[in-house]
Amino acid sequence: MKVKVIPVLEDNYMYLVIEEHTREAVAVDVSVPKRLLEIVGREGVSLTTVLTTHHHWDHARGNAELVRLQPGLVVLGADERICALTRRLVHGEELQFGAIHVRCLLTPGHTSGHMSYFLWEDECLDPPAVFSGDALSVAGCGSRLESTAHQMYQSLVETLGTLPPETKRDDDDVPTVPSTLGEELLYNPFLRVAEEPVRKFTGKVAPAEVLEVLCRERASFERAAEPLQPQARALLALQWGLLSTPQQK
Repeated sequence: MKVKVIPVLEDNYMYLVIEEHTREAVAVDVSVPKRLLEIVGREGVSLTTVLTTHHHWDHARGNAELVRLQPGLVVLGADERICALTRRLVHGEELQFGAIHVRCLLTPGHTSGHMSYFLWEDECLDPPAVFSGDALSVAGCGSRLESTAHQMYQSLVETLGTLPPETKRDDDDVPTVPSTLGEELLYNPFLRVAEEPVRKFTGKVAPAEVLEVLCRERASFERAAEPLQPQARALLALQWGLLSTPQQK
């Protein structure tokens, strides 16, 4: 499995996942279709499917034009609001593209129909990868727009947070800070809502309430600052005193 990370729209990414034996390709979150097709052509692969994490324009606006440019393309996602959607996916559904397995994980919080995609290959030494859209980012998470704090907690901690710690955004051509889930569990406060330093900072005990306070504090910080890059989100966690260090064995 090879992943091409394609920077678009100043602070967003599309992904092209390539099955290296069959040369079949799957795109994730298409916003600039012609740019994607340039890379498809350069890689010499056959694009068959689009996986969309959620319906927001910066993740799905390119679907309609891509389908027009490449008839027969399948567009999958969990929200009927996704442009050019072919079929709606459900939580736990598994797909397969050659040797690549995809497990669909419903992760509401940023939007009610947000789906993350966990990819792996059997008998492969490479670590698995997760495409989490705006559900989870390096040292942070997307704004909670449509779901409850409890639903967001379940998405971050009980769904994404329980994936294998070596799971990563594939670092082939990564233009930002590469991260594994194991690393995120050390320094991402939104995944550490059950830990005492984070509870103390928020003054709450229940994980969903802790998460709600963190989201509120982050929103206040963002209103007074420029849009946060990954390094700035990590700095915010440092300012909060919420960075963790690995336990000595």
